[in-house]
Amino acid sequence: MKTNLILWLAGMMCFIVLLTSCTKDLDQFPSVETTSEQVYTSVEGYQSVLAKLYASFAVAGNGRGDDDPDMAGTTASWGYLRVYFNLQEIPTDEVMYTWAGGDNLVEIQFMNWGASDTWVNAMYYRIYYTIAICNEFLRNVTDEKLVAFADADQVAIREFAAEARFLRALAYSHAMDLYGNVPFVTEQDVVGAFFPPRITRAELFRYLEGELSEIAELLPEGHQHAYGRVSREAAWALLAKNYLNAQVYTGEARYRDCIDYCQKIIDAGYTLQEDYKKLFNADNDQRTEEIIFAIQADVAHTSTWGATTYLVNGPIVGSMKAEDYGVLSGWNSFRTLREFVGIFNTADRRGDFWTDGQTLNIDDPSSSSQGYSMVKFTNLKDDGTFVTDEGMVSTDFPMIRLADVYLMYAESVVRGGGGDLQQALDLVNQIRHRAFGGDDGKISTAQLTLDFMLEERGRELFWEATRRTDLIRFGRFTGGNYLWQWKGGVVDGRATDAKFNLYPIPVTDMAANPNLIQNTGY
Repeated sequence: MKTNLILWLAGMMCFIVLLTSCTKDLDQFPSVETTSEQVYTSVEGYQSVLAKLYASFAVAGNGRGDDDPDMAGTTASWGYLRVYFNLQEIPTDEVMYTWAGGDNLVEIQFMNWGASDTWVNAMYYRIYYTIAICNEFLRNVTDEKLVAFADADQVAIREFAAEARFLRALAYSHAMDLYGNVPFVTEQDVVGAFFPPRITRAELFRYLEGELSEIAELLPEGHQHAYGRVSREAAWALLAKNYLNAQVYTGEARYRDCIDYCQKIIDAGYTLQEDYKKLFNADNDQRTEEIIFAIQADVAHTSTWGATTYLVNGPIVGSMKAEDYGVLSGWNSFRTLREFVGIFNTADRRGDFWTDGQTLNIDDPSSSSQGYSMVKFTNLKDDGTFVTDEGMVSTDFPMIRLADVYLMYAESVVRGGGGDLQQALDLVNQIRHRAFGGDDGKISTAQLTLDFMLEERGRELFWEATRRTDLIRFGRFTGGNYLWQWKGGVVDGRATDAKFNLYPIPVTDMAANPNLIQNTGY
């Protein structure tokens, strides 16, 4: 059984009235069943809305298997996490997608998308749906609204508001990373039709820096909070992630700040889970020693064909047995590429490749027997049993975990941000000790290079929606510095245009909002 947060989701309704929109495309509005006047009258009402804010990252609707969708149109069944994974992983060396043609992912796979791309649009509108419902929640956490509540209830609701601000900051961080200069709306903006102003990437970075610093002071420590709800360490970790990429976002390196916030988390008492695979199974809600913030799943209370259901079923190909991973059938969807396979040592237990009946090279992207499969997420409990609903799963997605913090610290030290070089080495070697089951993977100071850090992030964090961002930070995503099979749509890879370091603003929003300027090259 998951925690109270997931139980709130069981009876949730889509009752948020979205009055502020970044587009005139009415297909992007959520459905409305209950008004805010009926909801914001009790702590339980606020709690239910908060649950919906969390759920917006996982499910695409309010019913079983994403039924009763939040949004109409082609994006209805594509939840936030599924779309985010596709945009962060499929254009990289980590994923080859079998059904790219049928799922309109060819342009994403081959790094050739435009401003009308279905998945580019889906991510944009998912982000702004989450931002909009967070804003609506925050409009109802004012002194005037709360004066009728008892003091203890006011304290609880204001803590809910800090959580909502974090979730909005997470969505805005994704907008900053994926789209750059974007529309900007908060709870302070008027309710009704208006043209949201454009905020530059650097301005949004500064806004998020201030917002997350303030939120961290309002949130409880992780070990004092229910699993699945954000903590001060989650806010620190999101700050650290943004600082790690600050040179990309603003032109100014902030590695010292990344180190400082990573150190705060390290000092907070988290530790690495001894068994790497247990971080990604159906009992991973118990891994609170390492997982700092997760997107939750539970087939007993919420169910979706996106999120980790997508990540468990997708890579089951060929001769793999679905029941070995806790589901009913494989989707033959995901494989990985030879270049990514090549960064793993055979003794590294994280590189759990399925090779039976699979070729290493991919000559035909649509052939599910070409390319090794990788196993990361399963729906198995610790005892090897599983519970599934038509193949849907109960495995949480670790959006933020300690090993990433260790690697962010180490990379920032290697990049000249200061910090303690010996500590950086020790942190990396702790990760590798787990990966190799001993000291065979231990490295020396001389081996702690930027090239090593990029590869180690790939080995540790594959399929956790970091790869595109990492490759951009290292100057390896576009251009010709690093080629992998089918990069740019040719079998041996080719250099690609730097414009693809950002996704374009959807053409529908460009037409609707005169304040926006399209990203260069689109």
